[in-house]
Amino acid sequence: MFGKTWLVGRGKEASERMTNEDRIQPYVKNPRYWQYKGEPVLLLGGSKTDHIFLADELEAHLDEMVEVGANFVRCTMSQREPIEMKPHKLLPDKTFDLEQWNEEYWARFEKMLGWTAERDIFVQIEVWDRFDVSGSHWQDSPWNPGRNVNYSYEETGFAEEYPDPPGKDKQPFFHSIPGMPNYDAKLDLIRGYQERFVAKILSYSLDCGHVLYCMDNETSTPAPWGQYWMKFIKDRAAEKGVNVYTTDMFDDGWKGEEAEHIPVLFDHPDEYTFADISQVNSRNFHELHWQRMQWLIENVCRHPRPVNNVKIYGGGYARFGTGGNEDGIHRFLRNVIGGCAGVRFHRPRSGNGLNERAKAIIAATRKLESAIKMWDVEPHMELLIDCEPNQAYVAAKPGEQYAVYLPNGGGAKLDLRGVEGSFDLKWISVTEGEWVPQRRATVEGGDVVAIGPCYYDLQTYRRTETGPAYGGGWIAVVTRGEG
Repeated sequence: MFGKTWLVGRGKEASERMTNEDRIQPYVKNPRYWQYKGEPVLLLGGSKTDHIFLADELEAHLDEMVEVGANFVRCTMSQREPIEMKPHKLLPDKTFDLEQWNEEYWARFEKMLGWTAERDIFVQIEVWDRFDVSGSHWQDSPWNPGRNVNYSYEETGFAEEYPDPPGKDKQPFFHSIPGMPNYDAKLDLIRGYQERFVAKILSYSLDCGHVLYCMDNETSTPAPWGQYWMKFIKDRAAEKGVNVYTTDMFDDGWKGEEAEHIPVLFDHPDEYTFADISQVNSRNFHELHWQRMQWLIENVCRHPRPVNNVKIYGGGYARFGTGGNEDGIHRFLRNVIGGCAGVRFHRPRSGNGLNERAKAIIAATRKLESAIKMWDVEPHMELLIDCEPNQAYVAAKPGEQYAVYLPNGGGAKLDLRGVEGSFDLKWISVTEGEWVPQRRATVEGGDVVAIGPCYYDLQTYRRTETGPAYGGGWIAVVTRGEG
């Protein structure tokens, strides 16, 4: 509804009418969540790829998302594609010219921004990715002096190869800012082209009120690198009179209290105006995932801001700790119950993407949201009595409403002591994304109440002993009765 040139006339006028108050920003009544067009919004996502604007048949894929309630995509400004789909112009001799653009790349980016705007799908842009300029990807990179007509290895100090894992931070491309550990004055030439690239992104995206900005994918580079680009983006946004929200994604977020880099988020809310803690969703399973996720949220929200997870791993059993698809589902819903403002399944094979399971979980979460607004509740694990690790998780507004997630079925004991009145109990099947029919009940306050178990086959409306073979779990929705 508010583009640049993608919607002639109506779209451009809508863009000009959108005020800062209408753009995505922290919710005024609870800044741990987002609001858009003045209303709170929960970001839920899953998609088949991360560089969403380069996907084929994109409009149909966006409609597929909307159908199940997804409204959150990750947009890496990817440079790992075949050489015909890089951001810079490919010359007849198969070298690149950094002074010219690949019009197809940018046309797709522009269209994506327009199509997501029409559908109220929020876009989290990742500006840089360490994998784009490391290993085999360096050989086809426009930034490689051997592949462009703009500078040489001698002029830049770049090497012909960077074979080390990118986490070792040996690529000087990410040290082009004066004062950084591996900075060399030769890199000023590179920084000029880097600024030109980021300015090109902003020439399309700053007009859009549905865009967030993350500087890097799982970076281990010192913080000044990302801080430079956050300031660059904010300065250009200020020139246009618009507000934008920026962050960086640190690779060591999965380590929790042992992390070295991610704590910079905690006490710099003016730079990191929201947080992305996606890496906590790898390597961590079950109760440990919950504990480290909660520790991160609590520290970020010493200065309350939204916390996003644009990548929820769970699939492929990768050696770095994705686990399987069911692990991704559990992480997704622990993040929702735990107070995250944005959650999105990572793309296959390391995540569920938008497979049928992901669709069901997103639909289930929207059904939960129809009964309990997550910005009105917060985690209250002390309300679970005699609870084993990973048995249940609860978010509540005590005395009013409770969302109890049971990842493995079974049941839980909910402390309603000191609370008077009756409560309605309803169930959502996570596996099927549906309310469980004929399974509603009334529970009374004043005591510890048994919630569950709920094993139900929705196809025949009959109870089973162990639940579906794929145990995504159940959500108990406990809300104060109207009577």
